[in-house]
Amino acid sequence: MKVKMKMKTFFRAVSLAAVAAVGLSLLAAAPASAASDGEKPIDMQWSFEGLFGTYDRDALRRGYKVYKEVCAVCHAMEYVRYRNLAEPGGPEFTEGQVRALAAEITVIDGPNSDGEMYERPGEAKDRFPKPYPNREASAAALGAYAPDLSLMNKARFGGADYVYSLLVGYEEAPEGFAVTTGYYNRFFPGHLIAMPNPLSDGQVEYEDGTPNTVEQMAKDVTHFMQWAAEPKLEQRHRMGFQVLIYLIALTGILYFAMRKVWADAH
Repeated sequence: MKVKMKMKTFFRAVSLAAVAAVGLSLLAAAPASAASDGEKPIDMQWSFEGLFGTYDRDALRRGYKVYKEVCAVCHAMEYVRYRNLAEPGGPEFTEGQVRALAAEITVIDGPNSDGEMYERPGEAKDRFPKPYPNREASAAALGAYAPDLSLMNKARFGGADYVYSLLVGYEEAPEGFAVTTGYYNRFFPGHLIAMPNPLSDGQVEYEDGTPNTVEQMAKDVTHFMQWAAEPKLEQRHRMGFQVLIYLIALTGILYFAMRKVWADAH
């Protein structure tokens, strides 16, 4: 009788573990809560959210174009290399496209056999270039340090929703609100942000014919930044789902096996 009670307790624990795994996976996929001193971010319902979330390849390619032509003027993405653009789960550019994109930049390399540094065209192995060599140079040129965007979507409360909302949140300050410095943004904590509005309608030309509105460009570049922050998201989702299936199947097998054992014992 004691053995039977122990086995029931064991199966209950295994079942609870499977349920807990589901809950943890869903929590991991959910964005962080918004900052308390800013307006609540817009809920965008991204394709990469949830247990089965995936990236939109077209949105990633368009988002890269927005980053390259707009954001890269001030912001770096030092943790991303050009070869990453061709990897599964990302924009999935062809190797030829990646080589062409990398060749557009100039890299200082070396030293050579003479002990001198030299310039060469960029290669797929190279990181995205930095617009400024360090924080101090960025702050001196812009009036404030422009942060690296590699992990921005994971570093801000509200995640992708907050980043998108910030990009579309520039507007005239309400009556009675004193803009002492910077620009008014309804989603930025305190509403005063040093960065001027980076986007305007028609600013980036989309080859696929997608309307290049501020909202669309903000959505696409935020999508791209999410991939930069979580390049293995799709792989992680697949692995998590496989683990859940395994746990559920194992629980079922053990349950019916023990029922058979106890049936034979009687």
